[in-house]
Amino acid sequence: KRLLFPTDDGELVLLIHLMSAGRLRYLRAGEAGPKRPAFRLLFEGGGQLVLTEGGPKKRAGVWLLSPEAAAAELEHLGPEALGLGAERLGEILSEQPRRLHSLLRDQRVVAGIGRAWANEILHAAQLSPFARAQGLSPGQVRTLAESIDSELERGLELRERGAKDAKVYRVHNKLGEPCYVCGTAIARVDFEEHTIYYCPECQTGGRILKDRRLSKLLR
Repeated sequence: KRLLFPTDDGELVLLIHLMSAGRLRYLRAGEAGPKRPAFRLLFEGGGQLVLTEGGPKKRAGVWLLSPEAAAAELEHLGPEALGLGAERLGEILSEQPRRLHSLLRDQRVVAGIGRAWANEILHAAQLSPFARAQGLSPGQVRTLAESIDSELERGLELRERGAKDAKVYRVHNKLGEPCYVCGTAIARVDFEEHTIYYCPECQTGGRILKDRRLSKLLR
């Protein structure tokens, strides 16, 4: 979610925070792009890096900082999710009584996932979004670590090809569509002001999770 571009002389760092809906795209010289991007960086030779953001809430941002200020912006972040590994992930989970979806999207605990990829990762790992982090078996921790890597790598590869959200996400924002594994309709539940997407068959033993605002949470 945060991208850092140091200048050649090392005196400044361009920090871009994509938030949930920010998108970066590199345009070659002469290639058509958005007329009014949120940010545009021009390169020698005519290439451009443009930032756009979907949705009504505009939260993405761009800052030009000193290396020290850029480092300070990252101090509160947890370790990078990609390549974290089962051992380190297990250590993190053992200290967290929280529910998995809340934990995975908390950048202070693990950096780089967010709510959309938490949906994708937990589905790939066949884990309930409401499961307690401390309650996972060693095998489940291993599977979760592998799913973090495989899903984030898949997303990076598809984004590099220019794929849109509809092609990248297989569970997130797919309410009512058939699960790509078992064919069950994807369900959703609201929790902590976020909407979670999941497959009841693959992740919760067929149970429909109850909205926190309406009744007690089910695991």
